[in-house]
Amino acid sequence: MRYVILVLGIIISLHFILSFSHEDYGRATSISNLKNTITGAASHQPPYKAGVPEDYYYHSNGTAPGPRANAAFVILARNSDLNGIVFSMKQMEDRFNKKFQYPYVFLNDDDFSDEFKRRITALTDAKVEFGKIPRDHWYQPDWIDEEKASKARDEMVKAQVIYGGSVPYRNMCRFNSGFFFRHELLDKYKYYWRIEPDVNFYCDLDYDPFLIMQNEKKVYGFTVSLYEYETTIPTLWDAVKEFMDENPDMLQEGNALGFISDDAGGTYNRCHFWSNFEIGDLDLWRSDAYMKFFEHLDKKGGFYYERWGDAPVHSIGAALFAKKEQIHFFNDIGYKHNPFQHCPQGDAHTKGKCWCDPSDNFDYHWYSCLARYDKMFT
Repeated sequence: MRYVILVLGIIISLHFILSFSHEDYGRATSISNLKNTITGAASHQPPYKAGVPEDYYYHSNGTAPGPRANAAFVILARNSDLNGIVFSMKQMEDRFNKKFQYPYVFLNDDDFSDEFKRRITALTDAKVEFGKIPRDHWYQPDWIDEEKASKARDEMVKAQVIYGGSVPYRNMCRFNSGFFFRHELLDKYKYYWRIEPDVNFYCDLDYDPFLIMQNEKKVYGFTVSLYEYETTIPTLWDAVKEFMDENPDMLQEGNALGFISDDAGGTYNRCHFWSNFEIGDLDLWRSDAYMKFFEHLDKKGGFYYERWGDAPVHSIGAALFAKKEQIHFFNDIGYKHNPFQHCPQGDAHTKGKCWCDPSDNFDYHWYSCLARYDKMFT
C-alpha cells in the first residue's frame, strides 16, 4: 500500500513540475481543458472566432478538400433580373465556384427566356437547372381578404414603408418563408446558398462553406444581421408566442432565443439575419417543427395584411429550432446587398484578398445585431 501511495506521489509531483515549467503541458492537462475535451463545453466566444481549419481549404495543387457536400446555389429571379444575376453570379464563379463547381438552381414564377438560359449557362461549367414555381406556392391565396389586404397596403404606402404597396414582394416573402425548399428541383439537395441580383462578393473563398455546414453540424449561416422595420410586423411576435405556448416541446434546447428576445421570449427585439444571403440546411425548413410553425404563421395572413418578410420568419425559425452553436457567422465572406455590407477585418481581409474598404463595415454599426449574436456565447 505504501508503495502505491509513493508512486502516486511521484506522479502528482511530476505533473505539478511539468505544469509550472511547461505552459503547454499545463494547459493541455488542466481540469477545465479536460472537461471541455470530454463534454465539448463552449469556449465562451462565438464559434466563428476560432477560424476555419486549414483542412477545409482548397489545396495549392488544385485539389478540393475532399468530396463536395450535397448542395446547390438557389436563385429566385425573373427574366428582367438577368443583368443583375449575371453581375452576382460572375463574382461567385470567380471568387469561389470555378474551384468547387457546385450546381445552380434558378426559380421563377414564369418561364425563363432562352436568352436568360443562354447567358447564365455561359458563365459556368457547373450544372444549371431552371424551374417554374407552382402557382399555389407563389400567388396570394384565395382565402386572404383582399379588401383588408388592400387597405393595409394603402396605409403602408402613406407611411412610406418600403415595398409597402407591393403584392409581388409579399408573394416573394411568403414563398421564401415557406415554399422554396419544397420545389422539386431542390428535393435531391441537403444544403443551399441563396444568391440575389446585384450583390457583391468581395473576397476569394478558398474553402468550402458547405463542408463547414456539413461537418460542423451547422444549419444556418449569415453575414449581415440587423433590426426589422417595426411597421411591417406589428403582430408577428404575437403569432410566434402563440405557437411557442401551444408547442413548447418543439423548441430546441439550447436554442438562440437570446438573439431575438431580450426577455426570454416576452417581446421581439426585431433582430434578424438578412436572408438575401443564406447558407443553410434545407432539412431545417423541412422539419416538422418549422413546417408547423410556418403553417401557423401563414394562417394569420400577416404576409398580406401586414408585410412579414422572410428574413424575420427564417431568423425566428432558426433561433427556435436550432441550437445557437448551429447558427454560423461567415465573417470571412465579404458581401454587400445595398445598402449594407460586411467587409472582413484584419487577417481575414488579407487572406481573402478582399477588395472592400475595411472601414465600410456594418458588423457593429448601431443598427446591426451582430453584438447580440456574439453575446449569446459569452
